[in-house]
Amino acid sequence: MSVQKITVQNINTPGRTENVRADKYNDMHAAFIKTLPHCAPGMTFDEITNAAKAHLSPVLFPRGKTSGWWAKTVQLDLEAKGKITRSDTKPLTFYWA
Repeated sequence: MSVQKITVQNINTPGRTENVRADKYNDMHAAFIKTLPHCAPGMTFDEITNAAKAHLSPVLFPRGKTSGWWAKTVQLDLEAKGKITRSDTKPLTFYWA
């Protein structure tokens, strides 16, 4: 059985793409939709990751395993596509564009 893939971008390496599992990406993306605010000041990456865990599939992310990597993948992809904004703060915060 083959696993469907989705192509993602990375704001830090323009023009480069990677193919990742669509099911895990889409589940994390749905968690971002439920947790990420629509305006500044936004949330830190750690806050996003922790809040997203409550919305993830326990089948795809048992005990939150690998959720940090997938959160970073979704965050970088959404930034590259201009869908979320990175605030110039320390620590960095993010919100929907």
